Amino acid sequence: METRVAVIGIIVEKPENIWELNKILHTYSDYIIGRMGIPYKQRNISIISLAVDAPQDIISALSGKIGRIKGISAKTAYSNISGDVNEKTD
Repeated sequence: METRVAVIGIIVEKPENIWELNKILHTYSDYIIGRMGIPYKQRNISIISLAVDAPQDIISALSGKIGRIKGISAKTAYSNISGDVNEKTD
């Protein structure tokens, strides 16, 4: 299965909806490489960086579902690297 590596940048402006975000992330946990969250107290927001390796349609679906949560926005940056996650690279 051909996959791509991407980073999804997430801004949480409504912390009361974080449970919905976590529910979605749990559903897609097989594709998540790592997650880093930074609370930005001066602005009362949280910034989350999510690294994923998944088929492009899965990444798009994940980003879209996150972006539909009220008070949470998401943008995706794709790497140019694609291929089967099980392939060896030299």
